[in-house]
Amino acid sequence: MQKILITGAAGFIGYHLSRSLLEDGIIVFGVDNLNNYYDPDLKKQRLKRLKSFKNFNFKKIDLIDEKKLNNAFLNFNPSIVIHLAAQAGVRYSIENPRAYLDSNLIGFHNVIEQCRRSKINKLIYASSSSIYGLNEKIPFSVNDKTDYPVSLYGATKKSNELVAHAYSHLYGVKTIGLRFFTVYGPWGRPDMAYFSFTKKIIEGRKIEVFNHGNMQRDFTYIDDIVDGIRNTIDKDFNFEIFNLGNSKSEDLMTMIRIIENELNINAKIVFKDMQAGDVFKTYADIKKSSKMLEFKPKVSLQIGLKRTIDWYKNFIGLK
Repeated sequence: MQKILITGAAGFIGYHLSRSLLEDGIIVFGVDNLNNYYDPDLKKQRLKRLKSFKNFNFKKIDLIDEKKLNNAFLNFNPSIVIHLAAQAGVRYSIENPRAYLDSNLIGFHNVIEQCRRSKINKLIYASSSSIYGLNEKIPFSVNDKTDYPVSLYGATKKSNELVAHAYSHLYGVKTIGLRFFTVYGPWGRPDMAYFSFTKKIIEGRKIEVFNHGNMQRDFTYIDDIVDGIRNTIDKDFNFEIFNLGNSKSEDLMTMIRIIENELNINAKIVFKDMQAGDVFKTYADIKKSSKMLEFKPKVSLQIGLKRTIDWYKNFIGLK
């Protein structure tokens, strides 16, 4: 039976992936530092649901702690590692660059080094659409140059891909990098626009919309992302990178209108200029993912937001 170690197991994507694997009887060892980038109570509630599975084990570990991480690898002896832990958020990286260097650079290196030492069969890791920076070629292809990210977050993700390639080349560590595009859904991150907008609209507070609403994102529902990750588990690649996105770029204002309609409340919008480190548009070319991973996103923004808002209303006890 497969034994999979998942870092960031109490995070948004980590929670959904862990739950999906656990429901299929796969043994999962979760690692997370439960930091306070956003309310740790949300992470603890996700974790509580995962702990209801007998095939789930968990250890609170900060990935910069090599000794504890080494012990986790030795004790669990996983066949596959899925590395989802990272300091997230493009805007937060501008104010707190050190957090990104510790988590996304040192943390990533410690994980891939443990994979080398422990002779792990495969490392699957989260990259990001942020590495495309100001790429003007649309849609974004994994064959495009990604030499000029415009955020520190994007730069750390690009660094992860380079380190992964070196480890694959030098040590034979098999790695698969997944560039996620604007993931959303139930149990999501409160700092993401769809989550914070929903919360503020319900509370009657103003929402800040950057670049005067003139932005587009490839919104990708969490279930599609989980399917994409799971499709990599049984693949045998030495080194590969894939886009995981809905392959449809949607206007930010479209997302806001859907939220308004689902809540039956008009948003109080404050338009603002573009923020540093942000990009106008993201759009995933998923031809390679479709061919090599059989990746086929199924959930539209309309349906995905409805599911998300229904969850949120239930989560806060709103009838």
